[in-house]
Amino acid sequence: MTQQMLLAHLRVALDLARRGVPVLPLRADKGPMGNCPLCRDNACGGRPSMKVPGPCQCLAPCHAWAAASTDARLLTSTAWRSAWRQAGGVGYHPGGAGVTVVDLDNQAAVTWAHQTLPATRTVDSTRGQHWIYRGTMPSANGVRPGVDIKSLMAYARWLGPGTGTTALLPDAVRALAAKEEATPPPGVGVASSSPVRATWDRRVATGCRHTETYVRTGLATGLAKVTACAESGAGSQAFAVARFLAAQHTDCPGPCGLALLGGQVTAAAVAVGVPEPYAERAVLRGFAAAGAAS
Repeated sequence: MTQQMLLAHLRVALDLARRGVPVLPLRADKGPMGNCPLCRDNACGGRPSMKVPGPCQCLAPCHAWAAASTDARLLTSTAWRSAWRQAGGVGYHPGGAGVTVVDLDNQAAVTWAHQTLPATRTVDSTRGQHWIYRGTMPSANGVRPGVDIKSLMAYARWLGPGTGTTALLPDAVRALAAKEEATPPPGVGVASSSPVRATWDRRVATGCRHTETYVRTGLATGLAKVTACAESGAGSQAFAVARFLAAQHTDCPGPCGLALLGGQVTAAAVAVGVPEPYAERAVLRGFAAAGAAS
């Protein structure tokens, strides 16, 4: 049976490697193989492209995701064959394959994804689904209840090719990675140094091509979306609202008073519990995503 499993996992790994997907063996508990004695506790300095690049040239599959490879000779080497014999599955490095995996760990998370994220290739997992997008980003765990993001500096289990067409990585997923922008747990204080902010009016938007009614209506709609996220997600919603508002002004000669619009979005996020520095960063990132600066 061990030899059969070795051949089965190795066959899958080699097929993925031929398609440019860096792979690694995983234990039965879904974790990566432990480091060899020379690499234990990162004594070797780690592999290149880890958080702290190091000189490790170990031929064994040490250092988790950083060991993932597309080199068939390495994957079938003596050191790796020993790991494949112990393997309970095949893992891969999503970032190395140019993709991002939104790991939905339960049905509630899957339902949220269907309501929130654009459709893409999906793969069924033991308890939920993996949603796979084209493009890479920093990885982050626990961005929402039951939701992890696996891309750069992370590994994911290979569960099959899935179904559907792989969509481009959306801003909604990128925004989730900013964990600090999420609403803090109950009882955690909100750091806010300027609870009272100036509001937008036409006097600061002398170069805006829109009517005041148009701008105020869009702002009011956006603020309502942010304050509706009283339990969680207000930071991510502030990013999305700021991006939308800024995108409406990309063709204006300016100035359009975006800083004041952003201040009101920030204030709305702070009002439902987002720490002010994180809310401000979400808004600035939203402006940047839209290519706006004024």
